[in-house]
Amino acid sequence: MMCLNVAFHIALSENLCRGCFFSVFQEIYLRTNDPRVCNIVSFSDAIGELKVEAAASIEDGKRILFRFDRAAFSFKFLPFKVPYPVPFRLLGDEAKGWLDTTYLSSSGNLHISKGNKGTTFVLQKQTEPRQRLLTAISSGKGIKEAIDELISLKQNIGQEPELEDGEWQMMWNSQTVTDSWIENAVNGLMGKQIIRKNGGIKFLVDILLGLKFSMSGNFVKTGSGVYDVTMDDAAIIGGPFGYPLELKNNFILELLYSDEKLRVSRGINNVIFVHVRTDALR
Repeated sequence: MMCLNVAFHIALSENLCRGCFFSVFQEIYLRTNDPRVCNIVSFSDAIGELKVEAAASIEDGKRILFRFDRAAFSFKFLPFKVPYPVPFRLLGDEAKGWLDTTYLSSSGNLHISKGNKGTTFVLQKQTEPRQRLLTAISSGKGIKEAIDELISLKQNIGQEPELEDGEWQMMWNSQTVTDSWIENAVNGLMGKQIIRKNGGIKFLVDILLGLKFSMSGNFVKTGSGVYDVTMDDAAIIGGPFGYPLELKNNFILELLYSDEKLRVSRGINNVIFVHVRTDALR
């Protein structure tokens, strides 16, 4: 048995099927606030994919415990997700499982594991630019180079990045946080960023004992991938109660790279941000 390297879990994507009309991938995210194991069936670039997700945890350094809790089809020809009709909550132990790592190559490119139903998986790591960035963030090395690679990739394709709605967890930023948590929260240097289709935006930060910092505002597109953001409604939230704060912030948000899972942007004081989408719609 071999313990899994933590960096190996960050944005791991492995091709499980060769020579098929579809591809099967596995993504494992453990060093996040929402550890997950995701099995993805990709039918084709024109059709879309089925993504089955499970909440995950590590046991004894080498076993990944998981419980499936949500799944959805993402069809390219539909603007919304189609839920996969399986009542995971009603399945009880049938929705649970585990994976033991029996071999991990020194390079991290080959991974052999055994599942709770006796199946042995031989997985080859597929490293995409997005995954290289998340791995770089995990290790703290090569982050700028990985960001530059992503940005150049999008530029070569010629696609204009769009500010996608949803919940986005801040994974990394180019500015060291200050001693003032309120300043960090106001500048979006911590917590989540929630984008709404109606032009609304919210910063949300967990403080302690169930208290949250919330700051809402709106954004207006002013150019190609450029948005004028005004934040003017701040409060400390505790359950149904809120204590308003007299705080305001205005800045230009420039999208450098964006897809349905990851976003790189330049915000206040030219700080570079990396956000990962965390809501159940993706």
